[in-house]
Amino acid sequence: MRVATRLLLASNSPRRRELLAAAGFEFESISPRISEGFDVDLTLRELTVFNAIRKGMSVARMHPERIVLAADTLVAFDDEIIGKPADLDHAAKILRRLSGRVHEVCSAVFICHLASARSASFHEISRVRFRSLSRAKIDNYLAQVDPLDKAGAYAAQGHGAEIIAKIDGSFSNVVGLPMEKTIAALAAFGIKSKTA
Repeated sequence: MRVATRLLLASNSPRRRELLAAAGFEFESISPRISEGFDVDLTLRELTVFNAIRKGMSVARMHPERIVLAADTLVAFDDEIIGKPADLDHAAKILRRLSGRVHEVCSAVFICHLASARSASFHEISRVRFRSLSRAKIDNYLAQVDPLDKAGAYAAQGHGAEIIAKIDGSFSNVVGLPMEKTIAALAAFGIKSKTA
């Protein structure tokens, strides 16, 4: 009989799974069965925290004995929240808008253990400067990366160096999970990596 790990990732993001695994955590993942909110009356931080809590609670209610980690990442430019693109044309439009400019990436993380009535949440904001992108550079980037499941239509990892000039703040935050804060927060719940 297989014993379940204590940590349950409430996400279908391969990037979050890769970050946790690379840090040496044992976990299982499950996709939350909720849609992400996109309320224009909320700030970037408020919306990511709202989404992370909703994702985490939807999974925690089904698994109250497990420690659940959920996250949400969004991009903002000129105080406008930019979510995931609807299609490739929309992705190209987003990248043209971000070209040569600085935008913010906010990830919120929610960790809870319903059986002990404990929870914690935090957020991280990184500032990302894009290179100046010609139409050809954008087309080339989009030919190499699937932007449709990514806030802001890009990924920092992989081919990200082709379009990103500089990141101020946490790189893993831009990928989708601010590991520096996440490792410390999980430790407070008694969850440590195998490499710690």
